[in-house]
Amino acid sequence: MAEKSTIARPYALAAFGLAQEQNDLAKWSDMLGFAAVAVADEVMQDYISNPKVDIETMSRLMIEVCGDQLNDMGKNFIKVLVENKRLDVLFEIVTLYNQHRADAEKTIEAEVISAFPLSDAQQSSLQAGLKKRLGREVSLVSKVDENLLGGAIVRAGDLVIDGSVSGQLDKLATALLH
Repeated sequence: MAEKSTIARPYALAAFGLAQEQNDLAKWSDMLGFAAVAVADEVMQDYISNPKVDIETMSRLMIEVCGDQLNDMGKNFIKVLVENKRLDVLFEIVTLYNQHRADAEKTIEAEVISAFPLSDAQQSSLQAGLKKRLGREVSLVSKVDENLLGGAIVRAGDLVIDGSVSGQLDKLATALLH
C-alpha cells in the first residue's frame, strides 16, 4: 500500500488550487483542519471503518458534522474524499496543504527549546535572525526543557540548530575522537 502522504499529495494540491482560486488560503486551512479533527473522533472512525455505511450516508454525515465550517467548495471536497475512500488521509492532506500555504505566503514556524524562558528581546532577536537566514516571515514557538543545561535548540522546517550546552559538548567529544 502506498504511503499516506503519497496518497494525500494530489488532494492537498487540489485543495490548495481551490483555495488560491477563492483567494482564501486561511479559510481552507480552517476548513480542512476542522474536518480532520472530526475524522479523528472515535465515533466518526467507527462510521468510516464500517462497510455498512454507504458513500451517500458518509458524505451527509461528514457535511452535517462540519456544518457551517465548510463552504460549498469545501463540502464538495469532502464528498470527493468520501467517494474515493480517502478520509483516512485527511490529516496528511492538512499537513501538506499547510506546507503549500506557508510556501506561498513565505512563512515558517520555528520552534525554540531553551533551558530557561526567553525574554521578549531574545525572542525578537532570534526571530529577526531566522527571518534573515531563511528569507521568510518567522512565527516563533518557544518551549522550555529543564533537562537542557543551557543554550537552545531551534527547529524550522528541515533546519535544526543545536546551540544547547549538551549539543556543544557532543560536538567537542566527536572532534576530540577524530
